[in-house]
Amino acid sequence: MVATPEIVTPRLTVATAEIAPDTKTIRSLDWDRSRFDIEFGLQNGTTYNSFVIEGEKTALVDTSHAKFRSLYLETLRNTIDIAKIDYLIISHTEPDHSGLVGDILDMVPEVTVVASKVALQFLEGFLHRPFNRLQVKSGDTLDLGNGHVIEFVSAPNLHWPDTILSYDRLTQTLFTCDVFGMHYCSDSTYDENLSAIEADYHFYYECLMAPNARSVLSALKRMETLGDITTIATGHGPLLRYHVEELTGRYEKWSQAQAKAETAVAVFYFSDYGYSDRLSQAIALGITKTGVAVEMMDLKSADIHEVRALAGTAAGIVIVAPPISGLGAEAAETAVSTILATVGDKQVVGLCESGGGNDLSVYPLQVKLTELGLKQGFPAILIKETPNEATYKLCEESGTDMGQLLGLKKAIKQMKSLDSDLDKALGRISGGLYIITAKKGEVASAMLASWVAQASFEPLGLTIAVAKDRAIEALMQVGDKFVLNVLAEDNYQALMKHFLKRFPPGADRFAGIKTQTASNGSPILAESVAYLECEVVTRMELTDHHVVYASVNNGRVSDPDARPAIHHRKVGNHY
Repeated sequence: MVATPEIVTPRLTVATAEIAPDTKTIRSLDWDRSRFDIEFGLQNGTTYNSFVIEGEKTALVDTSHAKFRSLYLETLRNTIDIAKIDYLIISHTEPDHSGLVGDILDMVPEVTVVASKVALQFLEGFLHRPFNRLQVKSGDTLDLGNGHVIEFVSAPNLHWPDTILSYDRLTQTLFTCDVFGMHYCSDSTYDENLSAIEADYHFYYECLMAPNARSVLSALKRMETLGDITTIATGHGPLLRYHVEELTGRYEKWSQAQAKAETAVAVFYFSDYGYSDRLSQAIALGITKTGVAVEMMDLKSADIHEVRALAGTAAGIVIVAPPISGLGAEAAETAVSTILATVGDKQVVGLCESGGGNDLSVYPLQVKLTELGLKQGFPAILIKETPNEATYKLCEESGTDMGQLLGLKKAIKQMKSLDSDLDKALGRISGGLYIITAKKGEVASAMLASWVAQASFEPLGLTIAVAKDRAIEALMQVGDKFVLNVLAEDNYQALMKHFLKRFPPGADRFAGIKTQTASNGSPILAESVAYLECEVVTRMELTDHHVVYASVNNGRVSDPDARPAIHHRKVGNHY
């Protein structure tokens, strides 16, 4: 008899709430979603938030994901008379927010779609039908009557090039879609419990907004012209009401730190084609983990003068291949030619296919860039099938390799700047030798560690310092599970040598290593003297490391007579 695997139906629910006078939210709650667009994992599900503003005229701000079609549309019918929707405000056209735009147009053909110029162009590309439209930009307003005057703020690259924010002057509510959002699903409409959401808030920023830090600062500057903001109506997660100043302040602080980076990489991509958006975001995430800034530019809509300026000043260039035909392809070809005419031999470069089936070939492009003297930041990434978790991890690690290459001189300089006596004194702090192993979905990773210490008795817990640019860092978010493998004093050299070597992006860290699988799914090294199964409880961010505190849930000693290895250093400026 063959066992039939249990089919688990994801929990999808919808909740409504009045958040201000004449203003309601329809929150589509995706409780069990474990990944978002493949490239990064979720611990707490997510939500897709839509809003209704009823003045003399009615506006619907964003829709929902297509998976909520029946639930969302039924709830919308029960909330308002759909036939009376006058305006459909599109904050940006990513499918998780605009997946039901076509359904709204079917039900209300005369509705006016309000969006940025770029968003309207994108809508034309996937709706394939005429529709009433109103193009808006920063400073434009829309009067819905009864005091509800909506003022718009352009926020390109947060995190798509078509993003706008909408501010209701009467209710002091700012509708921001992805900006200030997070992937966090709960029954709470608002951000009452800051400690419960701040890890997800920061992780969301790191994945989607950090690569666009300068654009974040520009948007924050434009927001200063608005009135007081009492509520931020986000597109994902709880709405911000109790901690608006604190959480917007964190965006500013994090973005200022990113923008101050002395070195920057230009990432050129082509939105809404193949997997270009996601692949470019994954590469950018890897770069920012090294402390190198990123400037993202959409070849589909970029001004040629901006392309030339960015390509000429960036220390590194990443090109995610645009299409060779179709809408925007001619402009992209001109932009790529401009990049080739601008770059110089002191820059590094990385290329990636988009997987759109009509990509500009990266091979002749690589040859031309090599002839121009540019150094390879990472090997060209080829996309021959639908990207999966491993693909996006490959992109992230490739970006990290480029960032580390660009930051090498600065790192050496910092190491040499430490006072000699202090350096030697710090080096007298000894530690053990451990291998951290983790697996999440299709992605597994490992890291040699020595900055490990027991931190609590009840519950049993330990701390580990993890450098921000380590590949395993992405697998050690709050709620993630891992194994701490303790190396033996008389048998650590081979494992240490293996895990110290520099792995190419996407390489299998465990090739040739004997492992078993722990109850939490992470690898146990067969030659370790002991292991501990752990779960991340919290993280503290430092300038170049995260201090991870984890609870210890299980463990075993394989050889009671073996002594653990000890790591002695002579200096404190490196491991």
